[in-house]
Amino acid sequence: MFFFIGGISPKLKKLEDQARICPACGQSAVYQVRLDHYLMLFFIPIFPVKKGKPFFLCENCGHKFSEGETGSPSLEDYQARSPRLCPNCGRLIDRGFRFCPYCGHPLK
Repeated sequence: MFFFIGGISPKLKKLEDQARICPACGQSAVYQVRLDHYLMLFFIPIFPVKKGKPFFLCENCGHKFSEGETGSPSLEDYQARSPRLCPNCGRLIDRGFRFCPYCGHPLK
């Protein structure tokens, strides 16, 4: 008796080694990749069956995008995500707060 274990499985192929900046998280972890499908025999890829279209994938946050969306985040994007200081007690506070959680001082 002989068992045949095989099938077609997707495999992510990195097309470039130069990292780019992610427009979503701002980290330098974006690479151009392609999702290819391979014929597998006993869990070993034998040959490619279908080549996918290239796209960009951030290894940090998982954000996927095309060529037109690449680029550095703007200064406003960084400021919107960065914490701020309470003018009363000087502690770091996330931007979502309207009042300081430590001293209760109203924030602008």
